[in-house]
Amino acid sequence: MISVDGLKVEFGVKPLFTDVSFVINERDRIALVGKNGAGKSTLLKILAGINTPTEGRVSVPNDCTIGYLPQVMVLQDDTTVRDEARKAFADVDKMKAKVDALQREMEKRTDYESASYMELVERFTINHERYMMMGAENREAEMERTLTGLGFSRSDFDRPTSEFSGGWRMRIELAKLLLRHHDVLLLDEPTNHLDIESIQWLEQFLSQSSQAVVLVSHDRAFINNVTNRTLEISCSKVVDYKVKYDEYVVLRKERREQQLRAYENQQKEIADTKAFIERFRYQATKAIQVQQRIRQLEKIVPIEVDEVDNSALRLKFPPCLRSGDYPVICDEVGKSYGEHNVFHNVNFTIKRGEKVAFVGKNGEGKSTLVKCIMGEIPYEGNLKIGHNIQIGYFAQNQAQLLDESLTVFQTIDNVARGDIRLRINDILGAFMFGGENSEKYVKFLSGGERSRLAMIRLLLEPVNFLILDEPTNHLDMISKDVLKEAIKAFDGTVIVVSHDREFLDGLVEKVYEFGGGIVKEHLGGIYDYLRDKKAQTITEAISNSHDATLMSQAQAKNVSPSKPAQGKQQSTTAQNEKQADSSPTLSYEERKAQQRKEAKLAKRRKQLEEQIELLEQRKAELDEALMKPENAANMQMVNEYTELQAELEKLEEEYFSLE
Repeated sequence: MISVDGLKVEFGVKPLFTDVSFVINERDRIALVGKNGAGKSTLLKILAGINTPTEGRVSVPNDCTIGYLPQVMVLQDDTTVRDEARKAFADVDKMKAKVDALQREMEKRTDYESASYMELVERFTINHERYMMMGAENREAEMERTLTGLGFSRSDFDRPTSEFSGGWRMRIELAKLLLRHHDVLLLDEPTNHLDIESIQWLEQFLSQSSQAVVLVSHDRAFINNVTNRTLEISCSKVVDYKVKYDEYVVLRKERREQQLRAYENQQKEIADTKAFIERFRYQATKAIQVQQRIRQLEKIVPIEVDEVDNSALRLKFPPCLRSGDYPVICDEVGKSYGEHNVFHNVNFTIKRGEKVAFVGKNGEGKSTLVKCIMGEIPYEGNLKIGHNIQIGYFAQNQAQLLDESLTVFQTIDNVARGDIRLRINDILGAFMFGGENSEKYVKFLSGGERSRLAMIRLLLEPVNFLILDEPTNHLDMISKDVLKEAIKAFDGTVIVVSHDREFLDGLVEKVYEFGGGIVKEHLGGIYDYLRDKKAQTITEAISNSHDATLMSQAQAKNVSPSKPAQGKQQSTTAQNEKQADSSPTLSYEERKAQQRKEAKLAKRRKQLEEQIELLEQRKAELDEALMKPENAANMQMVNEYTELQAELEKLEEEYFSLE
């Protein structure tokens, strides 16, 4: 499908990679792996046609379409979620306009036997078939299914995109990409802004899709579940392993051991040859043999051994000034966007030196409260920042704020002050920007490299209050561990917004859970929080908490969270009689009219309960059927499911309106 031949890319003296050749076939699902800065994102951009290689070419058939999801993109905030997602169907709309124009022309013509009319009919047939193949008739259902799979609820569809966090807006862009049905998908860290449920849905979607996929991800479980082939960038080369990631790890270890043995043998051969040359260089009787050995030595091609990335971040936060005893005090803090309430009545106090975690689903207000603390957005209630507080803020979009026209060195040199300017090269080297890497322009850096560069900027100023919003995005496992140790050693106050339980383990001593418009405080570490919630993951804990809230609300109404109350139905008549008897001021005719009305309502409730039960049974059957791979593209079932869901919501709304 896509052929890569003799690719070479140079950004400095040493090429990023050379002589790269491979083919992407239909239904290939490829994991692109390599250390940070090896060129994974650059290769994806070349495949997408955004960047041009120094040498070589990428051959793409004319009818092949490519979809690319970058790590960093410019997001639009001028429309609703539904309307933004509909932009994915721009090509479908163009095709529909073309089909409609051909149809109107056919209706006007009367020369049915002419050759030109037959040609017109043929063009209409071809374009109409293409239009139908695009899934045009089912696009609304497909759009809703995709948005729901990526974590949006139906109530979110008509909300402005400006009300959502950056992570949720990235999900909209991912949804648009999936809805376009490209022949090849290029995904650069697609799971960075997804929770567990959305990651699992995306895994299933990509596994069942007929599209070819090339993806970069640090989520080992995700790439192992999705991919069936692994391309590794190492030693400026690309090595093709026709296996999934777990098997690649085994094969790579074996390959490196073979390389080491071959390298050692070659070094011994070179040493022996040089020793022979030096020993007999000035003996006339050995002149011919010496010349042969010299030529032999010149022809040896050095064996390269695959790199093992043993470099790591060595973070050390500078000493900080002592802050007040209470860096943050929230008193009845709330935030709303129009009618949408993000959170309300938030009350907590963070003490000096505490390290706390903000957890919750995307869009529940974690980053919003951080922005309130930073004073970036207005809020309700009282939020007090303590005395002598110096805040260091690492935002999700921090890497996007870097000036792409500067080099790595210039970026740090512009913010460094005093004696620290004499140690810029040492600092860059500690962050794996040593040597010529310091002269790379920011626009050529990968997402991981940009995150490291943004972290350096944070370290240059002494602060006593760190706010880190998803700091581990784009960082590999080694970098995460070192960053964690540096934060543990930091003697100031820390707020960490993260979904990564392994990163939070042993780091935080208090957890604030965001969900349903409220913020709950949990004392203890992240695993204490998970044990309290009887959950294995943060996402599961949040889900359990949400279910418990629904249950308590349902019990307050004497209603089961999944079905209308049946116990309430059984006592309806008795309640009606009691209400009628408790109204002695009503006349006989009024009491009879009230009883008839209540009897009619009770009858309607019973009808609704029966209808809801039947629809829920059918919904469960469709759920089970759609989980099977052979039904993944069955649009008839998808349409039925969407219509059934809408009808179910309508009936439940009517039922509860009768309360």
